[in-house]
Amino acid sequence: MPQNLYLNETDTAAYLAVAPKTLSRWRWSGKGPVFRKFGSAVRYSVADLEAYAADAAVAREAGN
Repeated sequence: MPQNLYLNETDTAAYLAVAPKTLSRWRWSGKGPVFRKFGSAVRYSVADLEAYAADAAVAREAGN
């Protein structure tokens, strides 16, 4: 069976450990991960979520 490449809002929120309402606010404000609309359905690509998470990494200075 093919792997599910797109997640709905609930599954995406769980994947990123944020509330679904946070995703909604991010979409409204133009922030957050890239999303797609299939009709009225909002979906997030797993590959886009992985890239978003990688870009969100924060480097710490030595000694902190």
